[in-house]
Amino acid sequence: MGDEEKANPFTVLVCGGGNAAQVATAMFAARYKTIAVSFFADEAQRWKDALGDDSLELTLDTGKIITSKPDDITNDPTVAKDADCIVLAVPSFAHGEYFEKFQPYIKPDTVVACMPARSGGDILLASKLGEKAKDCIFVGFETLPWACRFTEWGKKATILGTKGNILAAVTPPAKTPKAFAALQGLLGVFPNVAYSPNNLGISLRNPGAVIHPGVMYGRWCAEKWDGKPVAEKPLFYQGVEEFSEGVLLGLTGEVQAVRKKLEDLVPGLDLKDAVDLKQWYMDCYSGQMTDTSSLRACMNTNPGYRGLTHPCKEVEGGFVPDLKYRYLAEDVPTGMCFNYGLGEILGVPMPTTQKVLTWAQECIGLELVIDGKLCGKDIGKTRAPQAVGITTVDAFLQASKIDKAALASAEKKPAPSVPPPAESEEKNPFCVLVCGGGNAAQVATAMFAARYSTIAVSFFADEAQRWKDALGDDSYELTLDTGKTIVSKPDDITNDPSVAAKADAIILAVPSFAHGEYFEKFAPYIRTNTVVACMPARSGGDILFSAKLGEKAKDCIFMGFETLPWACRFTEWGRKATILGTKGDILAAVTPPEKTPMAYPILQGLLGVFPNVAESPNNLGI
Repeated sequence: MGDEEKANPFTVLVCGGGNAAQVATAMFAARYKTIAVSFFADEAQRWKDALGDDSLELTLDTGKIITSKPDDITNDPTVAKDADCIVLAVPSFAHGEYFEKFQPYIKPDTVVACMPARSGGDILLASKLGEKAKDCIFVGFETLPWACRFTEWGKKATILGTKGNILAAVTPPAKTPKAFAALQGLLGVFPNVAYSPNNLGISLRNPGAVIHPGVMYGRWCAEKWDGKPVAEKPLFYQGVEEFSEGVLLGLTGEVQAVRKKLEDLVPGLDLKDAVDLKQWYMDCYSGQMTDTSSLRACMNTNPGYRGLTHPCKEVEGGFVPDLKYRYLAEDVPTGMCFNYGLGEILGVPMPTTQKVLTWAQECIGLELVIDGKLCGKDIGKTRAPQAVGITTVDAFLQASKIDKAALASAEKKPAPSVPPPAESEEKNPFCVLVCGGGNAAQVATAMFAARYSTIAVSFFADEAQRWKDALGDDSYELTLDTGKTIVSKPDDITNDPSVAAKADAIILAVPSFAHGEYFEKFAPYIRTNTVVACMPARSGGDILFSAKLGEKAKDCIFMGFETLPWACRFTEWGRKATILGTKGDILAAVTPPEKTPMAYPILQGLLGVFPNVAESPNNLGI
């Protein structure tokens, strides 16, 4: 482990100019050098002009407000030479353009994350970056982390809700710890970035490749629509009836046949996340649907879909479908074509997909399928493997970085126990207590309070009251070793142990001889599943915790850190502090170990990109 603290400059590029890109830019710029990049028309210049000398204002769903300033807003691809991480928050049809323009400048070990990746994102990256791709790290996210919108374009945005967890996969898999630390550190405590074994599972899981074209076909194909205007916009999800359900079941069943053929061909290949469409609904909306007896029932009774209609254009006499809407224009080339192309390579019959694809290509003005073969002149505009010259199973596995021999000989490990991904976004209030009043405690308080409800707790003499008096009505100022300054206000500074009843996480940044007092005083109030982290834990911290909490300890999560994350000092006691350097990585262990997938994202999300919280098997080792 890197025991040396040093400045850890980190540069992130955020690609796009829409809702998600503006939210990500504002969020990341608060702590890291952040450059917004847009290649769409004059969007970058318009955003730069709109912001001027002002800061971005981002209202979080935790109730906090972040103000930050991106280091640049540009359409210059050469900025990729400085990037440690590139986050694409643009429609999937634009990914290729960004990969291509960054290719001459991107440096080894850059993390490239697509939110969402859609199908075949890793293969597209490899084709556009060429030899450079083997030295980069691709992270494919299943979906966006937030429901969000800008309230004043280019200047203000709001996060309406955040997913509790979100599936992501890393290519190559060996780089997962580095990539997950960076992305969880950027995103924060929520969503929990949940591990998916490979990007092929993310690709075949893509619900948009099935739902959107399938429902559009089910309502507007020649068999169901006479071409005349309809009086009202039909309901999209709630309007799924027997015919459309049959189409969807055919599509998802064919994807499952592709999955099975791959798993048969490549023993050890884990495509567990490539579930059928009904299971996807059960994973993502469990407890929200009032009827789960069938796929149609799941879609009809999902409250998140209430009132959503087909994309339509108003014409004389009513409404006609917008058949060039993204449900076809994006999800067919970047989703359905991947599925069909892979099925073709594997020799898996896909008659329903062929039927929908043949209809959809006419709608969006592309030539994709000819006599059932994916060989039309516009195939290069899709994510089909054939678009980059892949026509054999071996070529596909090589492009996907799937090593048959390594998988066959690999020891089967139990999958980590993580909650299923949540498709719905909710407000995720999070409360953290920081214990102590010294350098580290003041730094942690200021850092966490920027985004979460944060209460500083000190039982030492009158320290809490002195700190409260010193800060008064002002905010705390924390200068980071990234060059950024955080200004934040703790929600309280107190010596009242009952605040433990509010805590989702408790961070002890006090000398180890004081740990027992905090555990003992918090014991009557601490809640189930609270994460209690000691920085550092020293020897036997988990045993002391268990002794002081008694029966309650078995329902809590203890996390022992080897050391403190930072070298730091307050420059004005109770008001200002500076991080002089941060460790590159830091060992930590969780008791009980099965709670590791829950505890690690919380602490990495609180601490940020650095240090990388590295897993130690148990607290005895710590």
